[in-house]
Amino acid sequence: MKKGLFTLFMIAITALTFVAVGALTAADVPDEVTIENEGYKKDKKGAVKLSHKKHSTEYKVACTECHHEYKDSKNIWKEGNPVKKCSECHDSLKKEGKVKKLQNAYHRNCKNCHKALEGKKAPFKKCNDCHEKKSK
Repeated sequence: MKKGLFTLFMIAITALTFVAVGALTAADVPDEVTIENEGYKKDKKGAVKLSHKKHSTEYKVACTECHHEYKDSKNIWKEGNPVKKCSECHDSLKKEGKVKKLQNAYHRNCKNCHKALEGKKAPFKKCNDCHEKKSK
C-alpha cells in the first residue's frame, strides 16, 4: 500500500513539474512581435505585426518552425536557447551561400506555412493582409 501511494505521489510531483515548466515557458512568449523592414534597398511595404503568442499557443506552431540555428544542415536550436534577430544571419541585401536574403527568408517561412493552411484564414496572397500600411 505504501509503495503504491509513493508511486502516485511521484507521478503527481512529476506532472506538476511539467505543468510549471510549461507555464513559465509560455509566460516568456511575447504577445506580439513586429517584423521591421530595415535595411532593404526599396522598402515598399510597412512592418508586419506577428501575433507571436497566438501562433505559439493557439495555433501550436513549434518554436523551431521560425527559430533556427543550422549546423551541418540540421537545426540545432532548442527552446530556451537565445533567440537571435533574423538579420544577424540573413543579410537584407544579398544571399550568402545557402543563407537566404532576409526578405526572402521571411516570405518563404511565413507564406509557405500559411499556404499549407489554405482555407483556414491564413493569408498569403495579398501583401496588405500582413503588412501594415506604409507611413509616408
